[in-house]
Amino acid sequence: MFPAIHPRSPAAVPLAIQRYFELSLYLLLTMGFATLAFTGELGIFTLLFVSAALIFRGYLLATHRVVLLPESWTTVVSLVYATFYLADYFVLSRSFVRSTVHLVLFVMVVRLFSARRDRDYYFLAVIAFLMVLASAVLTVDTTFLLAFVAFTLVAVVTLILMEMRYAFGHATFPANSPNDILGLRQMGFSLAATGPAVALFICLAGTAIFFILPRVSSRYLSAYAPSGQIATGFSDRVQLGQIGIIQQSGSVVMHVQIDGDTHGIYDLKWRGVTLNVFDGTTWSNAHPQTVLRRSLGGRFPLLENAREEASQLFSGGRTIHYRVLMEPLVSNVFFLAPTPVSLEGNYRFVGVDGAGAVYDPDPEHPVSSYEATSTLPQLKPAELRTATQDYPPEILLNYLQLPPLDPRIAVLAAQITASQTDNYDKALAMERYLRTHFAYTLQLPRTSPRDPVAQFLFERKQGHCEYFASAMAVMLRTLRIPARVVNGFRTGEFNDLTAQYVIRASNAHSWVEAYFPEFGWISFDPTPAAPLQVRNGWNRALLYVDAMASFWREWVINYDASHQRTLGQRTGESSLVRLRQTEDWARRQYEEMLDAARRTQRTLSQAPGRWSVTGAVIAMLLVLAANATRLWRAIRRHRVAAHPEKSPGAAATIWYERALRSLARRGLRKLPAQTPAEFVATVRDENMRQSVARLTEHYERARFGDSPEDAARLPELYEEVVSASRR
Repeated sequence: MFPAIHPRSPAAVPLAIQRYFELSLYLLLTMGFATLAFTGELGIFTLLFVSAALIFRGYLLATHRVVLLPESWTTVVSLVYATFYLADYFVLSRSFVRSTVHLVLFVMVVRLFSARRDRDYYFLAVIAFLMVLASAVLTVDTTFLLAFVAFTLVAVVTLILMEMRYAFGHATFPANSPNDILGLRQMGFSLAATGPAVALFICLAGTAIFFILPRVSSRYLSAYAPSGQIATGFSDRVQLGQIGIIQQSGSVVMHVQIDGDTHGIYDLKWRGVTLNVFDGTTWSNAHPQTVLRRSLGGRFPLLENAREEASQLFSGGRTIHYRVLMEPLVSNVFFLAPTPVSLEGNYRFVGVDGAGAVYDPDPEHPVSSYEATSTLPQLKPAELRTATQDYPPEILLNYLQLPPLDPRIAVLAAQITASQTDNYDKALAMERYLRTHFAYTLQLPRTSPRDPVAQFLFERKQGHCEYFASAMAVMLRTLRIPARVVNGFRTGEFNDLTAQYVIRASNAHSWVEAYFPEFGWISFDPTPAAPLQVRNGWNRALLYVDAMASFWREWVINYDASHQRTLGQRTGESSLVRLRQTEDWARRQYEEMLDAARRTQRTLSQAPGRWSVTGAVIAMLLVLAANATRLWRAIRRHRVAAHPEKSPGAAATIWYERALRSLARRGLRKLPAQTPAEFVATVRDENMRQSVARLTEHYERARFGDSPEDAARLPELYEEVVSASRR
C-alpha cells in the first residue's frame, strides 16, 4: 500500500512496523469515514465513491500491492475539483459544512492513492480526525460515541507506530533482518495490549475533564445539530400530510419522565402547536405571540386565569410534574401535557400565543430539556351537555373560519349529528362516526388533491390522524361549533429502566379541540387506534440501548452549568451517605467484636481446664497449618528417598545432599564452584575417597542418566560413606 522504505533515511523501516502502520492508518481512515457516514448526512454518490475507494485500497493492502497516482495527475484533479467545490457550495449542497465535507473526502481519496512522504501520511491522519470532527457537528446520536471510542483506539495505535516508524526511518543502522517476520507477531501482541490500555486511559481522563471543567456556554453540540422534517410539522404553517410523513420515521423525538410514575400508567397527549386557519390544504396559526418572562420563583407561569374561567374542569383533576428531554433542535416548540401551569428551564424568555402554545424564541438556548407542571382536567359530561352557545366574539372570529368547501361536507355533518341536541353530544357523535366508518393508514395520496378533506370523506375513506382531525374540525365549524386542530405527540413506549416514556416520530399525532363556554377547550380524538406494535425479545434489548442514549443526550449533549451543579450536589450527597454508612459499619463491627470478646471471656472463665486443652490443640493445628508446605515437602522427600528407583533423579539429589551434610560435619565441605569429581579429589583419606567416589559415580548415573539401578544403590553407598567418615 505504502512504500516500505523512507526516501530520505539511510535505514529501512522494520517490516513489522511498516505493515502495522499501513494497516492502522487504513483503519483510521475507514473509522473516520464510517463515523461520518453514520450521521446520515452524506449523499448516496459520496457514500458509494468513497466506500469503493476504501475497499479498493483495502484490497491492495491485503495483496501487498502498490498503486500510486503520478503527482502531475493529482495536481490536475485537485484543480478540477476546486471548480466543482464552488458549484457544490452554491448549487448542489448549498451548505458550507456539507460542501466542505465533500472536499475533505475527495482530498482524502486522492491523497490515499498518492501518498509518498511522511507528510502525506500525517495529512491523512489529520483528515481522519477532521471527519470525526465533522460528524460531531452533523449528529449528536449515541452511534457517534461508539464510533469515537473505536476511532480513539485505532488513533492511539497509529500514533505509536507513526513515531516508531519515524525513529527507525532516521536511524543510522540497518533495521530489516530475517527476524522481522518473527517481530510481526510479537508487535501485534504488544499493540493489542498497549493500544486499548492507552485508549481507555484517554477516555477516562477525557470524561473526568469533561465533567469537571467549568461550563461557560451551554449545549455547544446541540446548537450546531441540523433540524429536519419534524420541525416543519410543528411550525405556524403545516400542510395537510406533513404529520403523516413524520409518522413514517421511528427516530426518537423526546423522553418524558413523570414524577412518581415508575410503571407507565399515563396515556397523555403532548400538546405542541394549535392551528386555527384552514385554506383547504394547509392549516396555519394566526395567533400573535407574546413574550413571557420568568416569575420571582424562576418559573414561567403559563396558566393564570384558567382556574377561574373553567374551575369545573380542574375540580378532582390530578396535577403532575414532569421532565422532558428533547432531541436537539427537533422544534422550537415546548411539548406539554394538558393543561400546562408552569414551565422551568434554562431559557431567558418564552413565547406564548393566544391558543396556549409555548415557543422558544431564544436562539442561544434551543429547546433541549425542561420541566413543567400540568393539571389534567377532570371532564364531567353531564355538565358539558348543559353548556350554552354564548361564545365570546374572539372565539367566533378565530375558530369558525372556513374556505370554500364541497357542499357534501356540511350535509354529512348535519346527518351525523341529526339526533343530538347539545354541542357536546354532537362532537361525540362525530368523533365516533369517524372512528368507526374510516380506516387508519400511513399511505399518503400519490397526488395532492384540490380538496383533500372531501377526498378523504367521500373517496379514499382512509388516512392518518391529520385527515381525521381536519375532517372533524371542518365539520364542527359547519355546525357553528368553534374548533381547532392541535399537532403534538401521543405517549409512546415506557422504558422501565429509566422510568421514561420514549416518544418517537411515529407517535406524532393530530387531534381536535372544541370550545364550550364556561368550560374552555375540550379535546376529541376522531382517529381510530393504530395497529398494535409487535413486541419481541429484541425490544427489551433496545430499551437498554435507549437508556444509554438517554444518558448520552442528558449528560453529554445537554451538559451545562446546571447539570454540573446537579452532578456536584449528587456527588456530595452520595459521598456523605457513603461516609455515614462506613462509620455505621465500623461502629457495628467494633461492637460485635467487643461482644464476641466478652462472650469468649465468660466461656473461658467457666471451664478453664477444658478450654486450655482446646487452646493448645488449636495452637498446634495453627502451627501445623503454617508449616504445611514444609511438612508436605519433607514427607515427599522421605517417600522419594525410601523408594529411589521410582524417581531416580530426585532421589539421587536427596541422597547426595545427605552425604555432603554428613561429610561437612566431619570437616569435609564441598565448595559451590567444585564439581562432584573435583570434590572427590580433595578427600585425602584413601578409604573415604573410594567410598565417596563410588557414591558420586552412582549419583551421576541416577541424576543425569535416570538409572533406577544406580538410584537403588544410593542408600547403601550413603551408609558406606557415613561409616568411612567415622573411622
